[in-house]
Formats: sequence, C-alpha cells, structure tokens
Amino acid sequence: MKCSIMTEFDPGALAQSWPLPKSPRPIVTFGAGSIVGDAHYPAYRKGGFPIAGLYDPDREKAGKLGERWNVQAFASAEEAASVEGAVFDLATPPSRHSDVLKVLPEGAAVLIQKPMGSDLQEATRILEICRDRKLKAAVNFQLRFAPMMLALKDAVAKGWLGEVVDFDAWLALATPWQLWPFLKGLPRIEIAMHSIHYLDLVRQLLGDPRGIHAKSIGHPNHDVAQTRTSAILDYGDTVRCALSINHDHDFGRRHQACEFRICGTQGAAYVQLGVNLDYPHGEPDVLQIRPRGADNWIDVPLEGTWFPDAFVGRMANLQRFASGEDGELVSSVEDAWKTMALVEAAYRSSAQPATSIPEIP
Repeated sequence: MKCSIMTEFDPGALAQSWPLPKSPRPIVTFGAGSIVGDAHYPAYRKGGFPIAGLYDPDREKAGKLGERWNVQAFASAEEAASVEGAVFDLATPPSRHSDVLKVLPEGAAVLIQKPMGSDLQEATRILEICRDRKLKAAVNFQLRFAPMMLALKDAVAKGWLGEVVDFDAWLALATPWQLWPFLKGLPRIEIAMHSIHYLDLVRQLLGDPRGIHAKSIGHPNHDVAQTRTSAILDYGDTVRCALSINHDHDFGRRHQACEFRICGTQGAAYVQLGVNLDYPHGEPDVLQIRPRGADNWIDVPLEGTWFPDAFVGRMANLQRFASGEDGELVSSVEDAWKTMALVEAAYRSSAQPATSIPEIP
C-alpha cells in the first residue's frame, strides 16, 4: 500500500519551473533599487535573459549598479525606452509606474513592479494606460512562480489534497524595512508592499473572495506606517482563510516563522517561505505534503527558491506571451487590478470600526 501511495504521489513529478522562451529578448530596467541587484538581475542572468541596460534618475546609483552587473546605465528614460524589441522591467516605486509607462513604445511588453500603483485609483489609471497603449503588461506577483508554489498548485490540481478548505498564513519575523528608503512616509506599507503577495496567491488558489475583514497597524518602536496585519477572507461557509502577519517579532530566530498551512478534505500542505527569514540572505524554502491516504508527510525536493527563481519564471511567461509561445499572461494588469481591489478593500476594512460588543444590561 505504501509503495502504491509513493508511486501515485511522486513529489518529483510536480511542476516547479516555467519553460523559457526560445529566443529571449533584451531587458531594460527602470529603477536601480536593492530589489534589482538582489533578485531581478540574478534571476535574469540565471535564466539567460540578456540585460540591455537600466535607467534611474539617481545617476550615481544607476552607475554603481550598472558597473556591478556590467550593463549600460542610460542617461534618460527616453533613451532607455528606445531599445528596439526590448522587454521593459519597471522596478520603480508605485507612484512612478504611470510616468514610465507613458514613454514606452506602443505595444511593448512590460513587467510592472508590485503594487500596481499606490492605491486602486492609481491601479485603474495604470490599467487604462496599458489598454490605450496596447501594452502587453503584467504585474510582478512573482510568488506565483516560486518553485514551491508551482509545485503546490500542481499538487492541488492533481487532487492530492482533495478540496482545499483552509488556508493559514503565519508570519512572525523581523523585516529590514530600511532597505527600501522610498517607503519612508508612505501611508500604506504592509498590505500594499508585502502581504499583497499572499493575497494574490490566495486569489490564484481559491479564487476571488466575497469580502475581507482586516486590521493593519504600525508599532510604537518605529515610524513605519503599518507592519502588523490580521485578515480574514470571506469564502462562504466551507473555506476558511486567515492571515496573521507580524514584521516586528525581533527577538531572535528561535520562534520566528514565515509559513503557510493549506488543508484540504483529504490532505494538507506546509510551506516555508525562507527568503523572508533573514532577508535578503534567507533560509531554504520548504514544501511538505501529506496527501490523501499517505501515512506520513512527504518532503518535496525543491529545484530552486523564491528568490531568484520565481523572477525567472515571471519574466519567462511574459516573454513567451509576447512571442506567442504562451497563450495566457499570468498576473496580467487585468487580473492584477483584482488583487489591488482586494488590497483596497482590506484598507477600507481596517479603517472601519469593529463590530461593537453589547454591554451588560
């Protein structure tokens, strides 16, 4: 019986990567922040994507990153946008996305850093620009492409868990917000800049919820707008979905966590998102599955990590869609707008008073 289970539930048979394009296009990056050097460029080099150059209004920062990666630092946005046949990679702050999109060639392929604008109003403006300019535009919700998440999605599709009825996200860690100086003073941070990845992934696994209850707050030890969030997504009376996020658990590694638990009617899965533990160095990602009928949890040997492999898959899908090799653009601006709508609903919920508790008569 055990042999048949292991044959039926072969963890090595789960999909973990996205096929690469046959003829990779050159990439032009807008923005020279830490995410480019820590994730984008390592991923593009690993995936064999040529990097044509980068542009950032901070010429000194752009020059240093260009020298580090041996790529050209363009003198202007217009020069960067003139690279023929390029795929444009917007690693820009959300408030700058619209300005960059307006200078790109009509019909260009473009990857937009999350979030899709600072709020839903900006997301709608970005959607309209992309429609008007016929841009093949996707948003960089790259968690969907992490090897552990591709494997999880494949396991769910194969019925290993039965019907998914529970999703728990639990984070208790210390996030180095100082690595992203552009966040200082922004009114929306935790959900818009971080947990948006988890909300987007939940949408992919469970579909769109009916609504959301959320509370997002800061911490008295610093001035970052929000670093702690609790949220419940409403999927009716069968599916339970909850997120508990605490970026201020700065008391040593021992009791820190960054994990998902996904339970179905016949099986369950456990995921550790290692990169967030000691970011950006991180720890190993983990995927364990206990499928229906199995006596024990099965370790899924992972063929890569969220950083940088998810960025390889994200860019691969965009390039393959632009060349006609893929029929679907994952996390297109049309779909990403729905994630932004969920984020907006979370902030609206957070701003509303809680249900009052009756007083003793």
